[in-house]
Amino acid sequence: MRVLGIDPGVATIGFGLVEVDRSHQTLLRYGVITTPAGLPLSRRLLQISEDMEELLRQFKPQEMAVEELFFTKNITTGIAVAHGRGVILLAAEQAGVPVYEYTPMQVKQAVAGYGGADKRQVMLMTQRLLKMKEIPRPDDAADALALAICHGRAATSLLNTERVFDPKRYDTR
Repeated sequence: MRVLGIDPGVATIGFGLVEVDRSHQTLLRYGVITTPAGLPLSRRLLQISEDMEELLRQFKPQEMAVEELFFTKNITTGIAVAHGRGVILLAAEQAGVPVYEYTPMQVKQAVAGYGGADKRQVMLMTQRLLKMKEIPRPDDAADALALAICHGRAATSLLNTERVFDPKRYDTR
């Protein structure tokens, strides 16, 4: 199954594409979408939409994992991220790609084995699980890869009773 992880934002949106086969994850691509700070929010959202459509068209993921919004300090930043997240969810829906949402704690638990893991622990485990030579950078891309791993583990878990994983359903050619 090909999973596209997305770490939402407005200035920087992380993406990570991972092929999941039961308990194995294979890194395919990762990076970031960036929008210039001087542009009006509406123009930045349009650019995010266009770039997401291109990612979905090019990568052809079977499913997408997106981080749920979590902010405690700066509500203004949280609102801007919510705008970007909405555009990302819309692009996935228009492309017919099912979206699954995870909290930061769920991602940490799935990747590092501990919901209270710090960012460095998650990045090191992401590197290890994907057999990367270096820690993935920038942080937004690393977070997106961790989201993809989290979803891959949840989707292929024997404990997942909400759906049955059928490898024939996912054509990875």
